[in-house]
Order: sequence, then C-alpha cells, then structure tokens
Amino acid sequence: MKRKRFAVEQITGILKQGELGTPIADICRQHGISEQSYYRWKKAYGGMEPSEARELKQLRDENTKLKRLVADLSLDKVMLQDVVQKKW
Repeated sequence: MKRKRFAVEQITGILKQGELGTPIADICRQHGISEQSYYRWKKAYGGMEPSEARELKQLRDENTKLKRLVADLSLDKVMLQDVVQKKW
C-alpha cells in the first residue's frame, strides 16, 4: 500500500471538518486515513490555522537540521581533542 503524504493545508482542512461535527469515521474513510492518523494530527495541529501549522512544520524541520549540525560539530570536536591529546 502506497503511503500518502498530506500537505499541512490538507491536514488542517480535514481537522476543520471534524470540528464542524462530521463523524470522524466518515472523514477518515473519505480521505483514506486511519483514525489514529486523525487523532495524531489533531494532537499536533488541532486548532491551528494553515499558516500557523506551516510555520510550525518549518520550525521543526529547521530544529532537526540544527540538532544534526550540533551533533556533527560535537563529534568533530571530540575527534580533534583526541588527536591533540595523543600528540603530546
């Protein structure tokens, strides 16, 4: 089964349908998602506008990139310290 990826705007639109009173089972069937996915999205993006959700996703991506960069630099620092200690 091919995994679908939904844009942030689509996710917030699906969540808005749930807020308007449409049964969750019907929403999930209509969009081809599981109820678990719906509730996971609701936990992450519930009550947000599409622009806010998009900004949150961008910040999370940037945070992940920065964490990876810090980890790489920390590893380089440790390697250089080992080289310096072995020289003397």
